[in-house]
Amino acid sequence: MRDTTEPGFRENVDIMFRRAVGYLDLPPGLADKIQICNSTYTVRFGVRLRGKIETFVGYRAVHSEHMEPVKGGIRYAPEVHQNEVEALAALMTYKCALVETPFGGSKGGLCIDPRKYEEHELEQITRRFAYELAKRDLIHPAQNVPAPDMGTSEREMAWIADQYARMNTTDINARACVTGKPLNSGGIMGRVEATGRGVQYALREFFRHPGDVKKTGLSGDLSGKRVIVQGLGNVGYHAAKFLREEDDAIITAIIERDGAILNARGLDPDAVRDWIGQNGGVKGFPDAEFVAEGATVLEQECDILIPAALEGVINRSNADRIRAPLIIEAANGPITAGGDEILREKGVVVIPDLYANAGGVTVSYFEWVKNLSHIRFGRMQRRNEEAHAMTLVRELERLSADKNLGWELSPDFKKKYLQGADELTLVRSGLDDTMRTAYQSISEEWNSRKDVEDMRTAAFIVSITRVASSYRAKGL
Repeated sequence: MRDTTEPGFRENVDIMFRRAVGYLDLPPGLADKIQICNSTYTVRFGVRLRGKIETFVGYRAVHSEHMEPVKGGIRYAPEVHQNEVEALAALMTYKCALVETPFGGSKGGLCIDPRKYEEHELEQITRRFAYELAKRDLIHPAQNVPAPDMGTSEREMAWIADQYARMNTTDINARACVTGKPLNSGGIMGRVEATGRGVQYALREFFRHPGDVKKTGLSGDLSGKRVIVQGLGNVGYHAAKFLREEDDAIITAIIERDGAILNARGLDPDAVRDWIGQNGGVKGFPDAEFVAEGATVLEQECDILIPAALEGVINRSNADRIRAPLIIEAANGPITAGGDEILREKGVVVIPDLYANAGGVTVSYFEWVKNLSHIRFGRMQRRNEEAHAMTLVRELERLSADKNLGWELSPDFKKKYLQGADELTLVRSGLDDTMRTAYQSISEEWNSRKDVEDMRTAAFIVSITRVASSYRAKGL
C-alpha cells in the first residue's frame, strides 16, 4: 500500500526535475520557466443521458510551448485531477525533447468511468468534450494535438477528429488535430503497438551496452530473462508479447486488478489477455499460481520488472523489497521519488518513463507528419526500391546459373530482398532508430558524469538541456 505521506505525482516529477537541474548551469530563472506548467484549462459541460443532464469535468494542461504544437494524450478515469494532468503534461515535455519530436508537452483528462456508459453515450460525451476543447484551440493540428491514453483508444480519437472536422470544414489538415486514430480515419500502421514496441526496443538497446548491463549484474541479451509485467493493458500486453515471441524472454508473472498469476516456465500474453476478456480478470487462469494480493508479486525475484499500469506502484513502502535488478517504466510515474531514492541506493537500474514509454509519442509524430503530407509512407518509393532490387537479383540469378561458379542463391533470398518497405516497416524502423539514438544520448550522459548515479537523472539532463536551448533560441 502506498505511503500517503509521500509527495503527489506532480511533486514527484518536480523533485526528479530539480535533482537533474542541480547538475546544470542554467541562466537565473530559466529552470523555473521550464518547470512550471504554462496553463491548465478546466471545462465543465453537460450531456443529456438517460433522461437527465449529467455534468462532466475535463482538463487540458499545457506545460511548455517551447515548440508547437503541444502534444499529449487524453485519459478517461474517475480519479483524474488537475495535479495529475499537469504532472503528465510535464513528462510529455521532457519525453518529446528526449526523443527529439518537435512538440511541447500537454495532457488532458476527463473525470469519467468509461465502463459505466454505453458506446453511443461515450460518443456523445467525447464529442462534447472535443467541442469544448476545440473551440478554445486546445485541439488544433498546429497548436494542440491529443492522443489516446488510459481509458481511451483509437475509437475516441476518431470521434474527436470527426468533431474537429465538423467544426473546421475548410481545414485541409483537420485529420492532424489528433493522433492514434484508426487506419480508415487517417491513422498509421503500428500506432496501437507503438508504446509496447518502444519498451522492447529500449530494452534491446540497453542490452547492446555491456557496460550498462554490467551495472545490473545481468549478462548476455534478452533471451531467457525472467520478466514480470504489472498491467496487461495495451502497453503491457504488447511489450510482453514482443519480448516473449521475438526475444525469447520468459514472462514469469502478470499482475492485474484482481490479482496476479505466476508460472516459472512462462505465460503466454495472448492467452492471458483472452482469458481476461472472457472472465474479467486473471483469476482461474489454467496452469498458473494465483496470488490475490497482486502488488506483492512486484517483490518476486526476476530479471526485469515492467510496471505498465498506474503511477506510484513502487514507493517508499515497498521499494526496499523489490528484487529485480532492472526496472523499465512502461507506465508514467510508476516509481515515486521516495521509491526511486531507495532503489538508487540499492543499485537497481531504472530505465525511466520519459524514455521507456516514448514509443507512443514517436509514432504519433509519424502519424501527424503523414496527415500533414497527405500521403502514406512508402507509397512513392516502395515499388521503385523493388525495381532496383530486381535488377540486382536478375544479375545474380544469371551468374548463379553458371555451374562453373559453384554457388547459388538461397531459397528465400529473392523474396526477402525484393520486398520494398511498406508503412509498418518504415514506422518500426523509425521507432527503432529513435529509441536507439535517445538511449545513446542518455548512456553517454550517465557514463561521462561521475556524479550522475542513475539513468533517470541523465535522461532529465538531456531533456532539460534541449528545452533550455529552445527557449534560448526564442530569446529567453
